[in-house]
Amino acid sequence: MDWSRQIDGYCERLGPGFWAEPVNALTNMAFLLAAAVMWRRLRGADLPLARLMVAILAMIGVGSFLFHSVATAWAAAADILPILLFILVYLYAANRDFWRLPRWRALALTVGFFPYAAALVPVFGAIPGLGSSAGYAPVPLLILVYGVLLRGRAPTVSRGLIVGAAILALSLTFRALDGALCRELPVGTHFLWHVLNAVMLGWMIEVYRRHMLAGRPARG
Repeated sequence: MDWSRQIDGYCERLGPGFWAEPVNALTNMAFLLAAAVMWRRLRGADLPLARLMVAILAMIGVGSFLFHSVATAWAAAADILPILLFILVYLYAANRDFWRLPRWRALALTVGFFPYAAALVPVFGAIPGLGSSAGYAPVPLLILVYGVLLRGRAPTVSRGLIVGAAILALSLTFRALDGALCRELPVGTHFLWHVLNAVMLGWMIEVYRRHMLAGRPARG
């Protein structure tokens, strides 16, 4: 594979230059802002998985900035891999702490994300207009399923996850519309994917934080 191969996949990019996608590139600051906010909210909390999520959230912003500036195959990997890592870490945390599964079962269920996604991506790929966003479409569905199934066990978490799924579904809609609305909106809509995803990922960490701190005695 040619890791230096240039990639032009977004409406805003009209050439190979570093700043050919200024809006797409700069809106990745939203991920860093969300990470900074959540890092502050985790101050004093003994939640290593949540802090790991925040670190990955910051990595998502850096990786996406690289992709929308350098726009090469290696930068695309730097964009995608932190997103996958966040999904897996959050799934493990949800399986262990929302469902209270033993660690080995939580890990096994997390690994199950791979066959789940492999089975559903082609299904979503058959939906007209979804395009490359089909690769992400199984994620809001999975969050929604967790949210619905947790209604009895953890209603606050359930509502939080359903809100997260709704934000991500809206975010995916803007991602899918980027090419379709290019003539009417030359800057595209991909930047809204960044902004809404930053909000959604920060919110998902907040849902986990609230759940883990609920019932703990306040520090004097």
